[in-house]
Amino acid sequence: MIVLDANILIRAVLGRRVRQLIETYAFQGVRFLAPDVAFDDAQKYLPPLLKKWGKHTSDVSASLDYLRQLIEPVDRDLYGEFESEARERLRGRDENDWPILASALGLACGIWTEDADFFGTGVAVWTTSRIEIFLKSLIKTGEPEP
Repeated sequence: MIVLDANILIRAVLGRRVRQLIETYAFQGVRFLAPDVAFDDAQKYLPPLLKKWGKHTSDVSASLDYLRQLIEPVDRDLYGEFESEARERLRGRDENDWPILASALGLACGIWTEDADFFGTGVAVWTTSRIEIFLKSLIKTGEPEP
């Protein structure tokens, strides 16, 4: 189980590698989760990024809907309980990222992100260049749920 940051959701829509990793390991039983606000952020930031690159924005919602089939949204009811602790651990960094860290704290799992602000917050942090090491270990240890 791992919590995804909004930047990973955005990469899953814009590129191939992240989406392929999510698809491959989700179909093997790995649980991917993201707070509901991460999906909101992706929905907000994707259209301007796509326009900047001269791409159509029409399928952003469809792409995110597809990802929601593979990535479980985490409701604020769960991560809200950890807001204070998450904000404290992120103090001096981007405290607006607290829902990601709070989700990881509430679920007792790591974070997949490209955001260095999460390093040193007391949870395991994985970047795309290293995430497959972790995902393979979940498969080997039988961690995934059916």
